[in-house]
Amino acid sequence: MKNQRNKIISLSFIGFAVLFCSIQSCKKKEAQQARKVSLYTQADAVEPRDTVIIDSRLTFLEATAGTKAPKSILDELFLMDVLYRSTDQRLHQGQILTNKKIENDIRNMFVFMLENDFVIEKAIPIVYYSWDDSLSMDDNNTYSFCYRNVSYSKHARGMAIDINPRFNPLRWKNTDRPNQPEGAVPDTTVNGTLYPGHKVVEEFRRLGFRWGHTFSKYYDDHHFEKR
Repeated sequence: MKNQRNKIISLSFIGFAVLFCSIQSCKKKEAQQARKVSLYTQADAVEPRDTVIIDSRLTFLEATAGTKAPKSILDELFLMDVLYRSTDQRLHQGQILTNKKIENDIRNMFVFMLENDFVIEKAIPIVYYSWDDSLSMDDNNTYSFCYRNVSYSKHARGMAIDINPRFNPLRWKNTDRPNQPEGAVPDTTVNGTLYPGHKVVEEFRRLGFRWGHTFSKYYDDHHFEKR
Protein backbone atom coordinates (compact mmCIF):
# COMPACT_ATOMS: atom_id res chain seq x y z
CA MET A 1 0.00 0.00 0.00
CA LYS A 2 2.86 2.32 0.94
CA ASN A 3 4.62 1.53 -2.35
CA GLN A 4 1.41 2.33 -4.26
CA ARG A 5 1.13 5.74 -2.49
CA ASN A 6 4.76 6.50 -3.31
CA LYS A 7 4.12 5.55 -6.95
CA ILE A 8 1.10 7.88 -7.12
CA ILE A 9 3.08 10.73 -5.56
CA SER A 10 5.94 10.13 -7.97
CA LEU A 11 3.60 10.13 -10.97
CA SER A 12 1.91 13.31 -9.68
CA PHE A 13 5.29 15.02 -9.35
CA ILE A 14 6.22 14.01 -12.90
CA GLY A 15 2.89 15.30 -14.18
CA PHE A 16 3.40 18.61 -12.36
CA ALA A 17 6.93 18.91 -13.76
CA VAL A 18 5.68 18.28 -17.30
CA LEU A 19 2.90 20.83 -16.83
CA PHE A 20 5.35 23.39 -15.39
CA CYS A 21 7.76 22.92 -18.31
CA SER A 22 4.88 23.20 -20.77
CA ILE A 23 3.77 26.49 -19.20
CA GLN A 24 7.33 27.84 -19.23
CA SER A 25 7.72 26.79 -22.87
CA CYS A 26 4.50 28.60 -23.80
CA LYS A 27 5.66 31.72 -21.96
CA LYS A 28 9.01 31.57 -23.79
CA LYS A 29 7.26 31.23 -27.16
CA GLU A 30 4.95 34.14 -26.28
CA ALA A 31 7.95 36.28 -25.32
CA GLN A 32 9.71 35.41 -28.57
CA GLN A 33 6.57 36.23 -30.53
CA ALA A 34 6.24 39.54 -28.65
CA ARG A 35 9.83 40.40 -29.57
CA LYS A 36 9.09 39.61 -33.22
CA VAL A 37 5.99 41.82 -33.16
CA SER A 38 8.04 44.57 -31.50
CA LEU A 39 10.72 44.29 -34.19
CA TYR A 40 8.11 44.45 -36.94
CA THR A 41 6.53 47.49 -35.29
CA GLN A 42 9.91 49.22 -35.05
CA ALA A 43 10.69 48.40 -38.68
CA ASP A 44 7.33 49.79 -39.75
CA ALA A 45 7.97 52.93 -37.76
CA VAL A 46 11.19 53.48 -39.69
CA GLU A 47 9.98 52.40 -43.12
CA PRO A 48 6.32 51.31 -43.37
CA ARG A 49 5.99 48.54 -45.90
CA ASP A 50 3.22 50.29 -47.81
CA THR A 51 5.26 53.44 -48.50
CA VAL A 52 7.80 52.01 -50.96
CA ILE A 53 7.99 54.48 -53.84
CA ILE A 54 7.61 52.85 -57.26
CA ASP A 55 10.02 54.30 -59.84
CA SER A 56 9.33 51.71 -62.53
CA ARG A 57 6.75 48.98 -63.06
CA LEU A 58 7.07 47.90 -66.70
CA THR A 59 6.36 44.60 -68.38
CA PHE A 60 9.14 42.97 -70.38
CA LEU A 61 7.44 44.01 -73.63
CA GLU A 62 7.20 47.61 -72.42
CA ALA A 63 10.84 47.62 -71.28
CA THR A 64 12.06 46.42 -74.70
CA ALA A 65 9.62 48.36 -76.90
CA GLY A 66 11.32 50.14 -79.79
CA THR A 67 14.74 48.53 -79.34
CA LYS A 68 16.69 47.57 -82.47
CA ALA A 69 18.16 44.54 -80.72
CA PRO A 70 17.66 41.22 -82.54
CA LYS A 71 15.52 38.49 -81.01
CA SER A 72 18.63 36.46 -80.18
CA ILE A 73 19.73 39.16 -77.76
CA LEU A 74 16.25 39.84 -76.39
CA ASP A 75 16.04 36.14 -75.52
CA GLU A 76 19.09 36.62 -73.26
CA LEU A 77 17.47 39.38 -71.21
CA PHE A 78 15.63 39.36 -67.90
CA LEU A 79 13.64 42.17 -66.26
CA MET A 80 13.88 42.28 -62.46
CA ASP A 81 12.46 44.45 -59.70
CA VAL A 82 15.04 45.96 -57.35
CA LEU A 83 14.85 47.84 -54.05
CA TYR A 84 17.18 50.67 -53.08
CA ARG A 85 17.53 53.69 -50.82
CA SER A 86 17.32 56.80 -52.99
CA THR A 87 18.66 60.32 -52.47
CA ASP A 88 15.50 61.26 -50.55
CA GLN A 89 16.40 58.54 -48.01
CA ARG A 90 13.19 56.70 -48.87
CA LEU A 91 12.92 53.12 -50.03
CA HIS A 92 12.26 52.90 -53.77
CA GLN A 93 11.45 50.07 -56.16
CA GLY A 94 12.82 50.21 -59.69
CA GLN A 95 13.73 47.75 -62.43
CA ILE A 96 16.86 46.52 -64.14
CA LEU A 97 16.78 44.94 -67.60
CA THR A 98 19.88 42.78 -67.76
CA ASN A 99 21.39 39.59 -69.17
CA LYS A 100 20.27 36.33 -67.57
CA LYS A 101 23.95 35.38 -67.13
CA ILE A 102 24.46 38.14 -64.55
CA GLU A 103 20.92 38.27 -63.19
CA ASN A 104 21.85 36.77 -59.81
CA ASP A 105 24.94 38.98 -59.50
CA ILE A 106 22.91 42.14 -60.10
CA ARG A 107 20.20 41.00 -57.68
CA ASN A 108 22.82 40.27 -55.02
CA MET A 109 24.49 43.64 -55.60
CA PHE A 110 21.25 45.53 -55.00
CA VAL A 111 20.75 43.62 -51.75
CA PHE A 112 24.36 44.39 -50.81
CA MET A 113 24.01 48.09 -51.62
CA LEU A 114 20.75 48.37 -49.66
CA GLU A 115 22.23 46.56 -46.65
CA ASN A 116 25.24 48.89 -46.71
CA ASP A 117 23.13 52.07 -47.10
CA PHE A 118 24.59 52.87 -50.50
CA VAL A 119 22.31 55.29 -52.34
CA ILE A 120 20.92 54.58 -55.82
CA GLU A 121 19.01 57.60 -57.10
CA LYS A 122 16.84 55.65 -59.56
CA ALA A 123 16.80 52.44 -61.62
CA ILE A 124 14.56 52.63 -64.70
CA PRO A 125 14.92 50.69 -67.98
CA ILE A 126 16.38 53.00 -70.61
CA VAL A 127 13.29 52.75 -72.82
CA TYR A 128 11.99 55.53 -70.53
CA TYR A 129 14.66 57.79 -72.09
CA SER A 130 13.82 56.72 -75.66
CA TRP A 131 16.95 54.52 -75.71
CA ASP A 132 19.21 57.57 -75.28
CA ASP A 133 21.92 56.63 -72.79
CA SER A 134 23.13 60.25 -72.59
CA LEU A 135 19.73 61.35 -71.26
CA SER A 136 19.72 58.41 -68.86
CA MET A 137 23.19 59.23 -67.53
CA ASP A 138 22.37 62.91 -67.18
CA ASP A 139 19.39 61.93 -65.02
CA ASN A 140 21.69 59.83 -62.79
CA ASN A 141 19.80 56.69 -63.78
CA THR A 142 21.22 53.24 -63.01
CA TYR A 143 20.69 50.77 -65.89
CA SER A 144 22.12 47.70 -67.59
CA PHE A 145 20.79 46.91 -71.09
CA CYS A 146 21.00 49.46 -73.91
CA TYR A 147 21.41 48.10 -77.42
CA ARG A 148 24.17 49.63 -79.54
CA ASN A 149 27.37 48.39 -81.21
CA VAL A 150 27.89 44.89 -79.80
CA SER A 151 31.59 44.90 -80.72
CA TYR A 152 32.50 47.54 -78.13
CA SER A 153 29.63 47.83 -75.65
CA LYS A 154 28.76 45.25 -72.99
CA HIS A 155 25.49 47.14 -72.48
CA ALA A 156 24.35 45.92 -75.90
CA ARG A 157 23.77 42.46 -74.38
CA GLY A 158 23.02 43.58 -70.84
CA MET A 159 26.41 42.37 -69.57
CA ALA A 160 27.24 45.69 -67.89
CA ILE A 161 25.63 48.06 -65.43
CA ASP A 162 26.09 51.80 -64.84
CA ILE A 163 25.71 52.98 -61.23
CA ASN A 164 24.72 56.62 -60.53
CA PRO A 165 26.43 58.07 -63.65
CA ARG A 166 26.12 61.71 -62.55
CA PHE A 167 27.74 60.95 -59.20
CA ASN A 168 30.40 58.85 -60.96
CA PRO A 169 31.08 60.52 -64.34
CA LEU A 170 33.38 59.27 -67.08
CA ARG A 171 36.59 61.38 -66.92
CA TRP A 172 39.17 61.41 -69.70
CA LYS A 173 42.77 60.66 -68.71
CA ASN A 174 44.92 62.29 -71.41
CA THR A 175 42.63 64.71 -73.26
CA ASP A 176 40.85 67.86 -72.21
CA ARG A 177 37.35 66.63 -72.97
CA PRO A 178 34.29 67.24 -70.78
CA ASN A 179 33.15 64.68 -68.27
CA GLN A 180 30.20 62.51 -69.19
CA PRO A 181 27.55 63.38 -68.15
CA GLU A 182 28.68 66.89 -68.98
CA GLY A 183 29.16 69.11 -65.95
CA ALA A 184 29.21 66.20 -63.52
CA VAL A 185 32.00 66.25 -60.93
CA PRO A 186 32.60 63.38 -58.48
CA ASP A 187 32.45 64.15 -54.78
CA THR A 188 33.43 61.20 -52.58
CA THR A 189 31.65 62.76 -49.58
CA VAL A 190 28.32 62.20 -51.39
CA ASN A 191 26.63 58.85 -50.74
CA GLY A 192 26.34 56.97 -54.03
CA THR A 193 29.81 58.01 -55.23
CA LEU A 194 32.41 55.30 -55.93
CA TYR A 195 36.17 55.35 -55.46
CA PRO A 196 39.05 52.83 -55.27
CA GLY A 197 38.61 50.60 -52.24
CA HIS A 198 34.89 51.37 -51.84
CA LYS A 199 32.99 48.36 -50.50
CA VAL A 200 30.60 48.36 -53.50
CA VAL A 201 33.56 48.38 -55.92
CA GLU A 202 35.19 45.52 -54.03
CA GLU A 203 31.99 43.47 -54.00
CA PHE A 204 31.56 43.89 -57.76
CA ARG A 205 35.15 42.76 -58.21
CA ARG A 206 34.58 39.76 -55.95
CA LEU A 207 31.75 38.73 -58.26
CA GLY A 208 34.07 38.92 -61.28
CA PHE A 209 33.15 42.35 -62.69
CA ARG A 210 35.66 44.73 -64.24
CA TRP A 211 35.41 48.33 -63.05
CA GLY A 212 35.54 51.10 -65.68
CA HIS A 213 37.98 53.05 -63.51
CA THR A 214 40.70 50.73 -64.87
CA PHE A 215 40.08 51.54 -68.56
CA SER A 216 43.10 52.92 -70.45
CA LYS A 217 41.61 56.10 -71.97
CA TYR A 218 39.29 57.26 -69.19
CA TYR A 219 37.99 56.65 -65.70
CA ASP A 220 34.53 55.22 -66.30
CA ASP A 221 33.66 55.11 -62.63
CA HIS A 222 29.95 54.31 -63.00
CA HIS A 223 30.58 51.29 -65.24
CA PHE A 224 30.91 47.61 -64.25
CA GLU A 225 31.03 44.82 -66.82
CA LYS A 226 31.42 41.06 -66.92
CA ARG A 227 32.93 39.01 -69.72
